[in-house]
Parts: sequence; C-alpha cells; structure tokens
Amino acid sequence: MNETMLAVLGFATIIMIIVLLLRNVTVPALAFAGVSTVTSVILVATGTFTVEEMGEFIASGVAGVHSTAALFIFSVLFFGIMTDVGMFDRIINALMKKVGSNVVGVALMTCIIAMIGHLDGGGASTFLITIPAMLPVYKRLNMRPTTLLLICVTAMGVMNLLPWGGPTMRSATVLGIDPNELWRQLLPMQVVGVVIALATAVFWGFVEKKRGAGAETAPQGIVKAEEYDALEEKTEDAAENNLARPKLFAFNLILTLAVIVCLVFVKVPSYYIFMVGCVIALLVNYPGAKLQNKIIKSHSGPALMMASTILAAGVFLGVLEETEIMNHMANVLATFIPQSMGRFLPLIIGVLSVPLTLLFCTDSYFFGLLPVLISIGNQFGVNPAHTAIAMVVCRNCATFISPVVPATFLGVGLAGVEIKDHIKASFFWIWGVSIVCLISGILLGVIHF
Repeated sequence: MNETMLAVLGFATIIMIIVLLLRNVTVPALAFAGVSTVTSVILVATGTFTVEEMGEFIASGVAGVHSTAALFIFSVLFFGIMTDVGMFDRIINALMKKVGSNVVGVALMTCIIAMIGHLDGGGASTFLITIPAMLPVYKRLNMRPTTLLLICVTAMGVMNLLPWGGPTMRSATVLGIDPNELWRQLLPMQVVGVVIALATAVFWGFVEKKRGAGAETAPQGIVKAEEYDALEEKTEDAAENNLARPKLFAFNLILTLAVIVCLVFVKVPSYYIFMVGCVIALLVNYPGAKLQNKIIKSHSGPALMMASTILAAGVFLGVLEETEIMNHMANVLATFIPQSMGRFLPLIIGVLSVPLTLLFCTDSYFFGLLPVLISIGNQFGVNPAHTAIAMVVCRNCATFISPVVPATFLGVGLAGVEIKDHIKASFFWIWGVSIVCLISGILLGVIHF
C-alpha cells in the first residue's frame, strides 16, 4: 500500500472514530479498539505489515499511555477517599462563604487555578488539581461541568506555551534552536492569550449566571447565614456516617496539598505519587483490610471505565503513529496548499490548526507536519520560526479538546462529561480564541509575511 493510500486509510480511521463518538453509537473504548483493529486487519491483509509488526505497534502505543491509565485509577481513588472523608465539603463551604452566589467569581477562580496548576506543563496534573477542587462548587451553584472544562482547557492552552511545554520544545527541536529563544519570540502572543483566558472565564461566568446558575442563593452574591448554618449542619450530619472523618480534616488537607506539591515539583511518575497518597489516606482514615476493600470497590467503576478508554486509545495511537500513517497524512495535507499562497503559510496553518489538532497527536503534528510545511515555506522565503509559532500557539489552544491527546480523557472523566459533549461545547470557542491569538501575533509583528 503506497503512502497516499495509507494516508486515506488514516483519515478514514479517524473520521469513523469521531462519527461513532459524536453519534453516541458506542463507548469510546470500544470505538478506539474496534476501529483500530479493522485498520490493522486491512494493513495485514494488504501485505503492508505483518501480524507480528502490528502487534509490536499496538504494544508500543499502549506502553505510551499506560502511565496515564494508572494515573487515572489512583487519582480517582485518592480523590474519592478525600470525598468520602468529607474534606471537600469543608472546603466547599469555605469557598461558598467567600464567593456566595458569585458565579463569575467561581469561573475566574477556575481559570487562575488552572493557570497556576499548569506551570509544570503537565495536562494531567492540571486537570487533577483543578477539576476535583472546583467541580463540587460548580454542582452546588448549578454551573455546567462543560463550562468548567472549557475554562480549564483555555487556560491550559495558553500556559502550555512555556519553554518547557511539550509543543514549544518539539517545535524548537525541529527548528534547531533553544526553546527559550522560541518562547521569547512568541511571548507577546502568550500575554494576549492569558488576557483572553481570563476574559473567557468572566464571559462564561456571566453566561452561566444568565441561565440561572447560583439563583438558589440570596441575590447580589450574598448567601444567607441560615443557609450556611444548614450547610454546616449537613456536614456535621455527614460526620455521623461510617466514612466521614471530620477530626482528620487537617491531616487530609495537608496530605492533599502535599500530593499536589509533589505533582508539580517531585520528578517521579505522577501515578506513583497518587499510589503513595492512597496508601497513606487508607491506612490513616480506614484502617483494616475489610473497610479498605470496601472503599476501593466503591470507586472502581469510574476508574475502570476511563482506564479502559485510555488503554484503547493507546491501541489507536500505536496503529496510526508506529505505522507512520500520521506522517503520511501530514504530507498529503501539505500538498493541498497552493504554491501561490506559500508566503501566507503561517496564516493558513494558524487558521487550520484547531481542526487539525483533532486529527494529529502532538508528535505527528510537530515532527511530521511542521518539517514539511517549513520546507514548503522556504521556497517562498517564509521564516521557519513564524510557521512554527503559528502552529504552536494556535494548536496549543485546542490541545485538551483533542481525542488523540490522552490527558483529554482524564479531564472529561474527572468532570463526568462525555468527550463528544466536551468537543461540542468547546470547539468553536477555542477556534475563535486561536484565531484572535494569531491576529494578535500579526498585529504585534511576531508573525509577518
């Protein structure tokens, strides 16, 4: 099978998976595993690869995401334990006293937490820091979890431009320059992006408020004292059940903060940090094998569902990446750019970056598509850095709505949102944000033709 046919097969595979997900035909795990298997059979039947080779490709793909699957299992268990012990109830009540029914304040707080959480450049850790902390508040105020995700991914897309972020490092590698040098060039666009992310939080806060969020509390952002008394009584009542541990609140809060700090600063696998957190939390809060077994089983459903999805997505990525099908797809797309439009290449790829992010993983996008586009731009005197900056900035906006980015599944799983609903709610807004960032880059002279 020639390169063009491999590219067509790749597009057909991705389109089929997207259709299955958007039409809610099946759960994501079955869509990824099933369609990828059909693609593998076609590749073997046409003599392109052997069964043994496809097996190796699939194993490589799964190996690339198994740490994310383990991370999700133990993070769900850890935060589940913290919910059972009643720690989040206390925190929520404290937050509610500060913001009351100020829906816009909650939205803005979400954006700031996501920005701070993403300083390490890790999408998974940012979701784990932001969503469990804010989701209960959103539920209490009747705000949609899709809005929580939209604000999160907008903030994360902007912060992911830091020089130690994956996309910036990959682009700098292709350009053969230091990541800090590339970052200094795109910094003005990142500043604009930060402003847009904050504005996004404020805007969607007002949208949620308009649809009635926070209306159950007293007007003008003030919650009646008796309502907080009721909340506190509810927390005290919860303390009477077998799982709540109000006397261990300080310990559990310190443990949670320690886990978060370790996620950011300690250079060990994130899933191991949560493993240790779970060990300590279970031993202190629920001593005894019988009770610990009960707690683990109570949280096994969501963990198993999302872990299976992530592993199945690994099969999909292995089939398309290891066979270099994604690179062939990049080459085919590059041929559709008219030669006469070559000097406008940064503008073209910037506008198309968000839709392409749904099709290409980070590696194939920067290591597969970027070199091809740079070679095309060189024929028209286009500065390679300008093409790279357009791709980095505009693509980053949509990183965490893409179904080929494993962290996306972690985010939607934590928020309890189906990926199709996340994409529907975020796609066009994120695309608009990326175009505004692109225009700002042109106006500020970061990108020119």
